[in-house]
Amino acid sequence: MTDSIRKAADRPHVPWSIRALLVTFFLSGFAVVGQVTIIGKQVFDITGRELDLGLLGLAEFLPVAVLAPFTGAVADRLDRRRVFAGGLAGEILVSLGLFVYVRSEPTAVAPIFVLVLLFGVARSFASPASRALPIDLAPPEILERVVALRSVAFQAGIISGPITMGFVFVADPALPYLVAVVALVLASLLLATIPKPATRKLPTTGGRQALHDAKEGLRFMRHQPVVFGAISLDLFAVLFGGIIALLPAIAENRLGVGAIGLGWLRAATGIGAGLVSIGLSIRPVRRHVGRVLLASIAVFGAMTIVIGLATSYAVVFGALVVAAGVDAISVYVRSTIVPLATPEEMRGRVLAVENVFIGASNELGAFESGLTAAAFGLVGAILFGGVGTLAVVAIWWRFFPDLRDIDRFSEANVAPAASG
Repeated sequence: MTDSIRKAADRPHVPWSIRALLVTFFLSGFAVVGQVTIIGKQVFDITGRELDLGLLGLAEFLPVAVLAPFTGAVADRLDRRRVFAGGLAGEILVSLGLFVYVRSEPTAVAPIFVLVLLFGVARSFASPASRALPIDLAPPEILERVVALRSVAFQAGIISGPITMGFVFVADPALPYLVAVVALVLASLLLATIPKPATRKLPTTGGRQALHDAKEGLRFMRHQPVVFGAISLDLFAVLFGGIIALLPAIAENRLGVGAIGLGWLRAATGIGAGLVSIGLSIRPVRRHVGRVLLASIAVFGAMTIVIGLATSYAVVFGALVVAAGVDAISVYVRSTIVPLATPEEMRGRVLAVENVFIGASNELGAFESGLTAAAFGLVGAILFGGVGTLAVVAIWWRFFPDLRDIDRFSEANVAPAASG
C-alpha cells in the first residue's frame, strides 16, 4: 500500500492549462462529430443517394487541401490559442447558418454543401493549431500521457455528440445545430483561460513568406522517412476504409434503423476509440511502436470487411467498436511520432500538411466511398475499402522499414529542420 501511495504521489501533475485544453477538445468533438452525423442523415433523407454522402466529404476536404500551406504557417507565426479560437468562431457561424436553413424545412442540398465547405475553411485553421497546442503546453515527462488524454477527451465527444444529436434530431431536426453552437461557444470561452505557451514564434510576414514556409515544411517531410511514412500511411490506408460517411446508408438500407440507431452506430466509433485511449493513458505503448502502428491498421481493414458482409446491427456495432479501437492506437502512435520528429518551429506547418492527409483519409475517403458505392453498390464499396486497406499495410511494411522498425518513441525525437 505504501509503495502504491508513493508511486501515485510521484506521478507528474497535469497542469490546469492541459485540463482546460482537454475539455475544449471534448466540446469541439461533441459539436463537430455530432453535427456531421446529422448533416449526413439529412442529406441522405433528401436525396437518397450514397454519392451525395461522398460529396459531403469532398466539401469538407477541399478547404483543408487548398489552405493547409497557409494555415500551417499561421499556426507557426501567431499565437496558436488565437488561431484555434478563430477557427472555433468560424464553426459557430456556420452552425448558426445550418440551424437557420434547416428550420426552413429544405428540399435542396446545395446550401448545405456550401455551408459544409465554409465549415471546412474554419476547421483548416483550427486543426493544426489545436493539434500543436498539447505538445506546446505539456511538460516533457507527461507528453505521452497528454497525447493519450487528448484522444480520450475527443473520443468522449465523439461518443456523446452523435448519441445526443440523434435524440435531439427526433425532437426537432434543426435543434442539433443549436446544441453545437452552445458547445462551441463554451469551448471558446474555456480556451480563453489557457495561458500562452512558452514557445518560440516566427515573425509575422506576408503571403510570399507563407508559401515559402509551406514549401519548407513539405521539403522537411520528404527528407524524413519516418514522418513521411507515418503521415502517408494514414492517407492511403484509411482512404480505402472511409465507411463512416456511408453510415446513414448502412443504417437505413442494410440495418433498417433511424436517427437514434444511426447516432449509436456513430457513437460506436467513439466508444471503441475512447476505451482504448483510456487504456493508453494508463499504459502507453512503449515498445515496437512501428509494428503496432501497422498491425492496428491491418485489423482496421479486416473489420471494414466484416462491416461490409454483416446485416446484423449487433455485428456492425461490434465491428465498428473494434475498428475504432485499433484506429485509436494508430492515431496515438502517429500523433506522438510526428510531433517528436518535427522541430518546434516547423510543427504547425508539418501538422497542417498532416491535416491534409488526415482530411484526405477521412473526408476524401468519404468521397471515394460515395463514388464506389454509386458504381459497385454499398456492399461492394465497403469490401473494396477493406481489401485496399490491407494492401496498403503490406506495401508500407515492405517499403518503409524506418517506420516499421521504430521500437521506442524516443527514437523519433527530434529531427533537425530542413534547410534551404
